[in-house]
Amino acid sequence: MSRTNERFQDLLLQFSQENDAAQRKAIEVRVWEEFGDSLTVMVLDMSGFTELSQRHGVVHYLSMVRRMQLTSRPIIQDFLGRIIKFEADNCFAVFPDVASAIRACIALNHAFDAANLVTEDELDIQISCGIDTGRILLIGDHDFFGNAVNRASKLGEDIAGTGEILVTQSALDAITGSVEFTWELMTLSISGIELPSARIVYHQSPRI
Repeated sequence: MSRTNERFQDLLLQFSQENDAAQRKAIEVRVWEEFGDSLTVMVLDMSGFTELSQRHGVVHYLSMVRRMQLTSRPIIQDFLGRIIKFEADNCFAVFPDVASAIRACIALNHAFDAANLVTEDELDIQISCGIDTGRILLIGDHDFFGNAVNRASKLGEDIAGTGEILVTQSALDAITGSVEFTWELMTLSISGIELPSARIVYHQSPRI
């Protein structure tokens, strides 16, 4: 465990063991001071992967995950993103702004579409993405927590379909300047709570 993570875990333990409400609040403030950051969160999920892994086995599963990782990393970095972690068939990353995250997701979809032209159908990689922005707890370079993480995960993993990029309305509101993409507004329900969001409109490569 890194020193950064040890410090984070120690503060959480102090919070859980503190009986005085004022002291707990002070510890919470310290946690946000030391680990808080305002960033855009992007969560990528490989579409239809459970069915593929059940049909073709774990080696097939792991080989596609590895290809997804190798393809995603340089594209995310090209758009000023930083990968926080890969988990199973997911990629979790942060960006300095919302527009960069959206552009990265569009580029990722195009890259996988191009790669799929030369692979068998059962080896095609298709993705869905969720994006939100806000203040999060960033634990070094290996983990993060917060509402923006939760919402981006829900959008990317649970709601977005193949090739879709879903973004919260609050993230769209944070975009400054002109952009080359458009979006369709919608209202989604996450754990019973309505979340104003949008689907990014971009040119998707035809599936052949």
